Amino acid sequence: MKRHISLLLATVMILSVLFSLSSCDLINKLLNGDDPKPETYDEQPTINGVLLSDFTIVYDEDGLDYNKRAAEYIKERSAARFGVELSIVDDDSAEAENEIVVGETSRQISEKLNAECEGLEFAIMAEGGDIALEGDYFIIAAAAFYFMETYTSGSAYQATVPEEISVHTPIVREAKNFIMLIGDGMGTYQTKIFDYMQRDVEYSDGEDFFYGDLLPYQGYSRTRSLSGITDSAAGGTALSCGYKTYNEYVGLDKDGNAIKSLTELAYELGKSGAVMSTENQKGATPATFSAHVDSRDNSSDIYNSQLDAMQKYGTVIDCGFDYYTARYMNNLIEPHITETLEEISANENGFFLMYEEAHIDKHCHKNDLDKTYDAVVRFNQAIGRFMEFAFYHPDTFVLITADHETGGLAPNDEGKLTYSTEEHSAEDVPVFAWGYGADAIHGKTLENIEIAKLFASLMGVEGFGDQGEEWKNIIYGTEE
Repeated sequence: MKRHISLLLATVMILSVLFSLSSCDLINKLLNGDDPKPETYDEQPTINGVLLSDFTIVYDEDGLDYNKRAAEYIKERSAARFGVELSIVDDDSAEAENEIVVGETSRQISEKLNAECEGLEFAIMAEGGDIALEGDYFIIAAAAFYFMETYTSGSAYQATVPEEISVHTPIVREAKNFIMLIGDGMGTYQTKIFDYMQRDVEYSDGEDFFYGDLLPYQGYSRTRSLSGITDSAAGGTALSCGYKTYNEYVGLDKDGNAIKSLTELAYELGKSGAVMSTENQKGATPATFSAHVDSRDNSSDIYNSQLDAMQKYGTVIDCGFDYYTARYMNNLIEPHITETLEEISANENGFFLMYEEAHIDKHCHKNDLDKTYDAVVRFNQAIGRFMEFAFYHPDTFVLITADHETGGLAPNDEGKLTYSTEEHSAEDVPVFAWGYGADAIHGKTLENIEIAKLFASLMGVEGFGDQGEEWKNIIYGTEE
């Protein structure tokens, strides 16, 4: 009898320990913002008393592609989680009894949902059996993600969308994906070009402002290299490797030694890496994220070094888009971005990606303001596509900056933008960021090498890049 009691007590103690461990694991998942439930559910939710399967998704077919993709996202997630196949229709169709209205449409509820949203805010409201989501441009993606995470997950499955307009900001989670967007030659006034002129061209997004201005975290970056005013090789190396170096050097420190790039660091951490640019892959900026050579002009060495990166690290290099054919995103560039993101995001450990718009620099060298405007529009559209991805994947950190400014672009006494040089300048360049840890750049003027170090730090790696201060004496002549 005593033996049976002892076995019973031992069993109880073991079960207690296992329960305690599993409870701690569950609590940790909740505290980290992870959903401890499986991705799929055996029952479907009700929203304002209506079964999810009774809704129809509505969007404006003549509106922006972001709205259509947001509608498709809700459809896809509903099917994946609950096996519910929702219909998608455009707003020219007859009204259904219960609708999820995505973006601005001709539906009456869209007209009522006219919230004063600022920055990256979006709005949601319900009326009767209808629900409406609204967000400008790519921000509608954040609204669609928030809707699915808030009202179609959890244990109750009986969600209520308030009839009053509610305004929200995108969900943010600890980052595992990292995106650096570089506007080559893009200084402050290149980003403000929409304030000074308008081109008679059709845009896929209807842009009239630089999308970086929507991001809540903004600062500046100093770009000087060890040679003085930087070129793209030294500027790119600072952003990719966290080292100040001499002009012409690609992925090398001042002594000519190969130094680790963020692309290579990502590989060491089990992440995927990708390098994208509207310049050809041997261009200085994409080369600094995929090669190590002592001259940006040595194309054959750059190419061979990049082959090593592709073979050793699996780096995806997608560069050299046809600029004149792919003038705007609706043509060739958007598919490049979509395909690359699909490929590298399949890695459950995440990825690092650098994307460069090279032609801001090229047109500023020629002091061609109209073509500079076009290049900024195209960069804007790329930013929108990457931000859309980030809102559907809130564990994504995005930073927008430049390797240097080109042309000395600034308003003259008459308030018109004019160039002061055909070369690079030493002006500080803007930095915009979104995601977990983005506040680290806000309101600060950083050395460009600190940007690479920030990316590494957010990946969980300290001590990346140059940890000395010898470069300060070379550049500034003082231990500042």
